[in-house]
Amino acid sequence: MSTPTGPETAPLAVVRGENLTRLPEDLYIPPDALEVFLETFSGPLDLLLYLIRKQNLDILDIPIAEVTRQYMGYVELMQAIKLELAAEYLVMAAMLAEIKSRMLLPRPAGAEGEEADPRAELVRRLQEYERYRGAAESLDQLPRVGREVHLVVIENDQPPVKRIEPNVSLFELMDAFKEVLVRAELYRHHRVQMEPLSVRERMTRILAKINSDAFVSFEDMFDLNEGRRGLVVTFMAVLELLKESLVVVVQQEPFAPIHLKAAA
Repeated sequence: MSTPTGPETAPLAVVRGENLTRLPEDLYIPPDALEVFLETFSGPLDLLLYLIRKQNLDILDIPIAEVTRQYMGYVELMQAIKLELAAEYLVMAAMLAEIKSRMLLPRPAGAEGEEADPRAELVRRLQEYERYRGAAESLDQLPRVGREVHLVVIENDQPPVKRIEPNVSLFELMDAFKEVLVRAELYRHHRVQMEPLSVRERMTRILAKINSDAFVSFEDMFDLNEGRRGLVVTFMAVLELLKESLVVVVQQEPFAPIHLKAAA
């Protein structure tokens, strides 16, 4: 059955600014996605006292059968909603069942009075718990100042000391600014750039110009348009080639032109 859509249908939700009028087909809602706890109890005696006060019952004359039925109903409810029960709740349930069974049995002929009542011990524990809980609530209503927080007041008989602000001269300001400049020098960045001329690349260019069959003039290896930096890089490239025995340099006589060729 599809959900009716139309201008009169109110949207189920608003998702990212768009009205959602139909539930998604792949929507999965876990069975325990929403759990609501209306009452919380600090123990089995607290639960019993709640049941008694809720129905305005006399604590000295507890209808044990009805209270036991309601108590077991709360225990089963807490188990149904997957609430982890303490062992003392189950102990109290067993005690109520025992009191209920003892009250159903006929009393001995000579047993009379409060001592023969199976509810006497439970009534005593409930009254004692109620007194302690009332005392705790009374303490909780007291102001925290003086109970948990204590104010400390210290009186100072001496007059306050008047602090004289120092005078700052122009020379002291200049010295302070000088220290700032010194610290600023420490944050100066030194940028390292790659050299546009590479000795290894110039070695490759020289080997491409010469061969092992003919000599080439040493001066032809240099390009005067490159300037001093280019001439130095070329000379260093020739020296590296000589070091690695990749070229041969010859001179016919002293002060004669120098030639080189690639090593065989």
